[in-house]
Amino acid sequence: MVDLVDDHSMECDNMGLLPEKTPEELAELKKESGNQKYKLKDYKSALGFYAEAIDLCPTTAAYYGNRSACYLMLSKYRESLDDARKAVLLDPSYEKGYIRILKCAIALGDVMTAESAIACIQEKVIDPSIATEIKQVETLKQYETATAKAYETKDYRKIVFCMDRCLDHAPTCARYKVCKAECLAFLGRYDEASELVNGVLHFDKTNADAIYVRGVCLYYDDNIDQAFNHFIHVLRLAPDHEKAKAIYKRAKQLKKTKEEGNEAYKQNRIKDACDLYSQALQIDPLNKKTNAKLYFNRAVALGKQGKNREAIADCTSALQLDSKYVKAIMKRARLYMDVEEYEEAVKDYETLCKMDKSRENKRLLQDAKFALKRSKRKDYYKILGVERSASDDEIKKAYRKRALIHHPDRHASASDQEKKDQEKKFKELGEAYSILSDPKKKARYDSGQDMDEMDGMHADFDPGQMFQAFYTGGHGGPEFAFGGENNGFPGAFTFQFS
Repeated sequence: MVDLVDDHSMECDNMGLLPEKTPEELAELKKESGNQKYKLKDYKSALGFYAEAIDLCPTTAAYYGNRSACYLMLSKYRESLDDARKAVLLDPSYEKGYIRILKCAIALGDVMTAESAIACIQEKVIDPSIATEIKQVETLKQYETATAKAYETKDYRKIVFCMDRCLDHAPTCARYKVCKAECLAFLGRYDEASELVNGVLHFDKTNADAIYVRGVCLYYDDNIDQAFNHFIHVLRLAPDHEKAKAIYKRAKQLKKTKEEGNEAYKQNRIKDACDLYSQALQIDPLNKKTNAKLYFNRAVALGKQGKNREAIADCTSALQLDSKYVKAIMKRARLYMDVEEYEEAVKDYETLCKMDKSRENKRLLQDAKFALKRSKRKDYYKILGVERSASDDEIKKAYRKRALIHHPDRHASASDQEKKDQEKKFKELGEAYSILSDPKKKARYDSGQDMDEMDGMHADFDPGQMFQAFYTGGHGGPEFAFGGENNGFPGAFTFQFS
């Protein structure tokens, strides 16, 4: 409990009628009533009595001192500081007044006033120990210095830490709260920042710094027009507010450049649009939500130019800034499908379905899974070198041409590795032809079914026999041999697969 200055009861004259009391006497009675309420911790009632005593005797330091003590107990540090200052102004020897000035200055984060109070206390050799308060002031100075250095390197997390330590000692300091809130906004923690500055503005609606930070939160949360209103309000209250002027200018430039990019895209000036989006991305790296949109817009423009890889990279950048950006997830998934990176497409569509389980999203996921499954199978059309729309005749011609090229006998004098590679290709050609030349198997393959799971699909497959059957027309005539030089083979066909 904060000590009171005077706690003496006034002597009463019990003989006869009491004479009419002077203002000084009445003031003492009011003070005594206040003291009783103070002892009962009824500080609000005590305030009323001390105020009445001050009205009766406005030049008595003790009354201001007692009211200062009351305000201090109610954590009304600004009011307590004002009364304590008034008390020592009226009576420079009023020791408790300096102690209360020190306590209030610390609670308000007013280091300069606190140091001045310490100097006065030490000069007057006041008895009560202030070692704790001196240590608190040194702590505040230490963290304020660390904060200034952290601002130079834009280490906003460290600043938040420093401000929290300062607020441990100065819980009502608006300056510390606003500083912390600004850095929270820079870190993307807009709700926390807004809550802090709203608390400050509840007590001081004209706090320009708090209004500025609230504008910053709106700006970084992609509410640029509302942010403009706040910055304009700040500049009306404080025309020289440098931070507000700087961010207002930056916000206008960002909005203008982004809109110019959008207009260029609408006019089909795709390259100009990409250039403008790139310029806009350089304006304010901290504006994550707007920059996410800029990356997405540029991805759309790049995709229209056929630059799918670059577009994918921009979608990824957008999602790094805003992980719940649905349009960016969907765009990247489509781009992954276009570049045949189906596993990545499936991941994106799975993420999309978790966010929105619509029928369309489920269909897109199934399509991606089907494409992934199909991509893991051998591409028989590619092996034969024909389009998916190839006719039976085109498939036969392709097999005839490639089988002759990769036939093992043609590479009898090659290295062991080359022989192995050619054997593999020859076998794959036989597999491809066996599937695509059979209408039923081809239909099942085209529908995406796993051919390895077909009953007896490759159980008795022999590429050599297929080749021989192909060239003999499937008739049971004599074994086909590669004699002569017409086909370029050194001897008879004797190749066998293990």
